Amino acid sequence: MVRRLFLSRFAQLAALPLALGGGSLRGQASHKTLKIMMKSAWGSDDPTKAAFPFLHGLALAEAGHEVQFFLLGEAVGLMRRTLANAVTPVGWPPVGETLDKLAAKHIPIYACGTCSRARGVTEADLNNYGAKFGNPTIFVSLVEWADRVITE
Repeated sequence: MVRRLFLSRFAQLAALPLALGGGSLRGQASHKTLKIMMKSAWGSDDPTKAAFPFLHGLALAEAGHEVQFFLLGEAVGLMRRTLANAVTPVGWPPVGETLDKLAAKHIPIYACGTCSRARGVTEADLNNYGAKFGNPTIFVSLVEWADRVITE
């Protein structure tokens, strides 16, 4: 009986957001704009994981949040247009298409300078997507700026 009462109360509580917000987070009246830093080190060795930060960052920007990216490790190689266009995650368009959308929205992307130089990524590569070289000082400033840091 106690279990049945608990499950009944749980079902009532679970239904509450549907009753109040129409079943959607978008239906909520208050929408706080967040500053979000997306950090990634995933590269072409795992196309789906490499794409997620860009796809999620784009979705967040389209929802009205401020987004900035910091790439390091293998992720900096995605600043090469030929590589970005060749990296195709399962079920999603090539990473290059998502990067083009981010660039069109002027969303800042920083690629670790040391990581980039070690992988032969040039300033011309970064210019494909309006990106800039990053460094530890920029990384710290983004962490301090952000309300949320998402590492994917």
